[in-house]
Amino acid sequence: MTVYQGSCHCGRVRFEIETEIDRLTRCDCSLCRKKNALMTEVHESGFRLLSEPADVSEYRWNTGVARHFFCPVCGIYTFHKKRSKPDHYGVNVMCLDGFDPFSVPVDAAVGRQMSVRKDGARPEWPGPRDRA
Repeated sequence: MTVYQGSCHCGRVRFEIETEIDRLTRCDCSLCRKKNALMTEVHESGFRLLSEPADVSEYRWNTGVARHFFCPVCGIYTFHKKRSKPDHYGVNVMCLDGFDPFSVPVDAAVGRQMSVRKDGARPEWPGPRDRA
């Protein structure tokens, strides 16, 4: 496993992950489209926050299950606790030191279908679309 260090722009939010990054995801939900992040999935056992928890701001919307974390100073989105897999983080690879995001294939995730909670909606995420 490879250990990556990551941070926001100003360095207030720092973290590390231990994982092998073999695919990235770009989600099409309204929040992800606006923040334009490329994400990798990391099990919570491979994630470690290096900053104080008080140095990280949190945003929840829609169902309130997913927890999106960002820096309160520079505003950079760094990672989120996933709704679809509560024991995983989605990590913004653009925040990883020395990681080349062009070295890994990118899948498109169908997040728009998760964005509005309707009666009878499936609680699980259908997963990423096939690569084009």
